[in-house]
Amino acid sequence: MNAEYILKRFLLFLAVVVVAVSLNFIIPRLRDTNPIKERLYQLAAQGGVNVGKMEEMIEIWEKKFGLDQPLWKQYINYWNDVIRLDFGKTIADFTPVITEIMRSAPWTIGMLSVATIIAFVVGTVFGALLAWPKTGNFVKIFVPFLMTLSAIPYYLLGIVMIYTFAIYWPILPTSGAYGFGVRPEWSMEMVLSVISHAIMPAGSIVLTSIGFWGLGMRGMMITTMGEDYMKFAEYKGLKENRIFLSYGVRNAMLPQVTGLAISLGTILAGSVLVEVIFAYPGLGNLLYTAISSNDYFLMQGIMIFVIVSLGFALFIVDLLYPLIDPRINLQEQQS
Repeated sequence: MNAEYILKRFLLFLAVVVVAVSLNFIIPRLRDTNPIKERLYQLAAQGGVNVGKMEEMIEIWEKKFGLDQPLWKQYINYWNDVIRLDFGKTIADFTPVITEIMRSAPWTIGMLSVATIIAFVVGTVFGALLAWPKTGNFVKIFVPFLMTLSAIPYYLLGIVMIYTFAIYWPILPTSGAYGFGVRPEWSMEMVLSVISHAIMPAGSIVLTSIGFWGLGMRGMMITTMGEDYMKFAEYKGLKENRIFLSYGVRNAMLPQVTGLAISLGTILAGSVLVEVIFAYPGLGNLLYTAISSNDYFLMQGIMIFVIVSLGFALFIVDLLYPLIDPRINLQEQQS
């Protein structure tokens, strides 16, 4: 891997971030609604704002959030704030957006990263075994089961799990990240409470994702087994385990690794319905709250966090590709 290869990939990562952040700025401002007015009208309906001073308050708030400035100036200020990791303040309670993100991100990253990696490892191994000719028929029985699970959305399986394990057979908590009365500190009680609350939301993602990873790996392994280097390895008399792992699985893993990088980047926003259903205090639930309250400062902060995470994950995968398959680096040098 040379410096030119790394520089090209890094510049591509920066280009993706610039385009995505620009779109993230423009799209919410295409709406006709004024978020300041909507929020103040909501407070007025609840009796929290003097209706007679509404216009004066709207003007003050727009100046505070910078919405009274020309669009081009808002864009420049927006980039200055993004570079300083200052995403503004929420319209709902004037809390710094970065504070809200940092409060919710660990829950999402912790639960969904573990769930995605478990599903990836189990599904990939299972899919490789399904395609290997010398695997027993017992493993192949699970193909219809995997196909069925891969067609079920996360949130739908989550609803079924809530009814089964929280209502009909009440052994797991229905919502939240930890139990009432449990102090949020490093203790065995806290750890056990967090695990018990994460079983159903994480389980719904694992069960529905195993089929996706398994069927994808199975298709790639079937294609790989027809390659000349697989036949050559057999003619050389190599052991079955080495042919399976070093020649089959390694070469079939490239699309899987790309899919894993995309999944790890998008789980921050792709779990919205799961977190809403289970009232899990992660980024998905926070994004749902931001959309419901038309708080596009909070929406922008979350989406920038997701975009940069996805771009960085793909950048890391690009750097890992030559280590997995040296032919990629060779092709880059030849081009």
